[in-house]
Amino acid sequence: MNPIPDIFSRAVAGDRRALARLLTRMERGASDLGEIMRLARPMSGRAAVIGVTGPPGAGKSTLVDGLASIARAEGETVGVLAVDPTSLFSGGAVLGDRIRMQRHHLDRGVFIRSLATRGAGGGLSSVASAAVRLLDAVGKDIVLVETVGVGQTELDVMDVADVALVTLVPEAGDTVQAMKAGLLEIADAFVVNKADRDGAGQMAAALRSVIALDPRPPALRPAVTLTQAHNGAGVRELYAHVQALLADAAESGRLARRRTERARREAARLVSAALSNALKAAMEGDPRAADPLARVSSGDLDPRAAARLLL
Repeated sequence: MNPIPDIFSRAVAGDRRALARLLTRMERGASDLGEIMRLARPMSGRAAVIGVTGPPGAGKSTLVDGLASIARAEGETVGVLAVDPTSLFSGGAVLGDRIRMQRHHLDRGVFIRSLATRGAGGGLSSVASAAVRLLDAVGKDIVLVETVGVGQTELDVMDVADVALVTLVPEAGDTVQAMKAGLLEIADAFVVNKADRDGAGQMAAALRSVIALDPRPPALRPAVTLTQAHNGAGVRELYAHVQALLADAAESGRLARRRTERARREAARLVSAALSNALKAAMEGDPRAADPLARVSSGDLDPRAAARLLL
């Protein structure tokens, strides 16, 4: 008997252990992931998804904690996905969810889960978008996704978030100087956290000078907010700004378009991954692949020519 529908029903009813079991099953097996997504799809699409990315030490976890607290004070239920580096020893997330946000531990309106990146190049686990959809389906009003790293190759937060917050600190001046169009495109707002440190004002000014080069209309350019997440300064204002961004995006139709484009990219990624896995399995099981690969290794055959032969 398939236990997943029963576990899913209990998760929808508010059973946090059942929800944790579903996420564990999703991380461990593609077959369970597909079944869970089949159940979740008709019930998803209502949650606001906020992505928080930035370099290590920027205070992302503290900022997420503050945003979650404000959301709860306003009566919203919250899901938090903290996407952490994969442990070299266990294959799991380095930072466990029990380390984070201790004050929410007994709050049944908050669910916190760490996910391992498992080598994902953009700082997001391959099941992160599915995990967001599951939290949405079980009734979370807001899903906060904290991701690892920031930079040109780490733009995957776009593929899960309705609003993306790029968090920096006053000492990250070199990051601003190196910033290119990709990071500008993903950021709906820049957050200069730890703004009580020297250089916060200069950092904000540098960000605004970069944003001024954005070819989009001023209303669509990211704003810059200063926060001190450790004591809550500026976090409520940031939360209000995020809500305003969500409302404007919904009213203008940008939110629906963003979600549609996100779904298309996810489908394309899944097709690409399935084809890659199928090709790899076929090559490993077909003796005809051995000769071209051996000739590439010996230098007798160009890799492009080998690829044509293998295809």
